[in-house]
Amino acid sequence: MKFREIKNNVFYCGLNDRERKIFDELIPLEQGTSYNSYLVKGSEKIALIDTMYPPKSGEYLKNLDENNIAKVDYIIANHGEQDHTGTLPELIKKYPEAVIVTNQFCKNNIMEMLLIPEDRIQVIKNDEELSLGDKTLKFFMAPGVHWPDTMFTYIVEDNLLCTCDFLGAHYTFDDIFADDSKELEHSAKRYYAEIMMPFRKMCQKYTKQVRELNPEMILPSHGPIYKNPKFILDLYEDWSGDEAKNLVVLPYVSMYGSVEQMINYLADKLNAAGIQTLKHDIVSDDLGDLAMALVDAKTIVLGASMVLCSPHPAAANAAYLVNILNPKAKYATIIGSYGWGGDLVGKLTNMMSNLKVELIEPILIKGKAKEDTFQKLDEMAKTIIEKHS
Repeated sequence: MKFREIKNNVFYCGLNDRERKIFDELIPLEQGTSYNSYLVKGSEKIALIDTMYPPKSGEYLKNLDENNIAKVDYIIANHGEQDHTGTLPELIKKYPEAVIVTNQFCKNNIMEMLLIPEDRIQVIKNDEELSLGDKTLKFFMAPGVHWPDTMFTYIVEDNLLCTCDFLGAHYTFDDIFADDSKELEHSAKRYYAEIMMPFRKMCQKYTKQVRELNPEMILPSHGPIYKNPKFILDLYEDWSGDEAKNLVVLPYVSMYGSVEQMINYLADKLNAAGIQTLKHDIVSDDLGDLAMALVDAKTIVLGASMVLCSPHPAAANAAYLVNILNPKAKYATIIGSYGWGGDLVGKLTNMMSNLKVELIEPILIKGKAKEDTFQKLDEMAKTIIEKHS
């Protein structure tokens, strides 16, 4: 594959992986992903910025040969996970003079995870620069989006910023440049929801810093290159901001229909009052869609059946997901139904202890909803409507 020039001897040398169905054995991929690597040819030195996911290493190395890259002086590791660094062991054999340039935290990670020899690594600090002759690489530490070892690489003379995972998308493409489409926005939001949302405050910080730097293009490690940085920065400002939308998200599991009946009743009441609702069947629906909905939700209503005196495992999984994603929701509550008994509300509440929310009085019933249950649901709807007004 011929490398695509981005600008002035800066080239895209990454690869699409359209067949990959799940990321980190955790995140479903709707259309696979891309692993972005960038080649910078200076007048004196050549640098690779990020490398390749191990299963794609053979194709990546072949492309380097086909593009006549006989020498590489520096390999920049912006982050230690192997979708970025997986080809480092092969590259330092292929290019015996190449030096891996990274921060101290990432150095420790790649030594442990990839068994990279310490003498092949050069440690740099925040704001430090590296000359390639007529091009300068400047490094900005960006811990917390999404690992403590993350950094950005800025190609100074060309005003190009490589942001690693930050501002990325699990998105495949033929044209390396973003089309600013709704489809891309969807993928970028899903990526933010699943990977970046736990670090929302850090996303606020780095979105502001990138705006102030004002790069001509943003070059992430997944997804297309943004020739119009405002497109993705505006989205991140919205998603990571503190203001929630007029949205109630209702993830639920219902073994015999009782919980589903209550969820549907509550959602209908809220919809009638002009509040948007999004119901999510935890068992059959894509958890990535739930993560996306949580980005904007003001209120979370978790519906759960009980199994052996404990929350249904699917409800526990949803509570765990909500807890680690830690969305900006302001309110939360629980609706549940049981057969034997047990501490459903207490256990689910403990599972969501990270949330900085006001807990609305939960509703827990035995068996099916009765007249007084619907009265309680009416009261819950009234409370939510008042808090959303």
